[in-house]
Amino acid sequence: MKNNVGTVDKVIRILIAFVVVVLYFSHFISGVLTITLLVLSAVLVATSLLSFCPIWFALGLSTKKKE
Repeated sequence: MKNNVGTVDKVIRILIAFVVVVLYFSHFISGVLTITLLVLSAVLVATSLLSFCPIWFALGLSTKKKE
């Protein structure tokens, strides 16, 4: 598994997940939308922690700086 998620990408993913969680706890979103966004947030955090995104890999993209 080759790392393909850069630092800026990680921060953006975590911020999006944080916003979704705040919206959930403030009861701004509800129903099926909530479940969908919380699952998406979990995926974003997981890909940030692993520094690997399967979609970027499938598309041959990388946001990580070259070494």
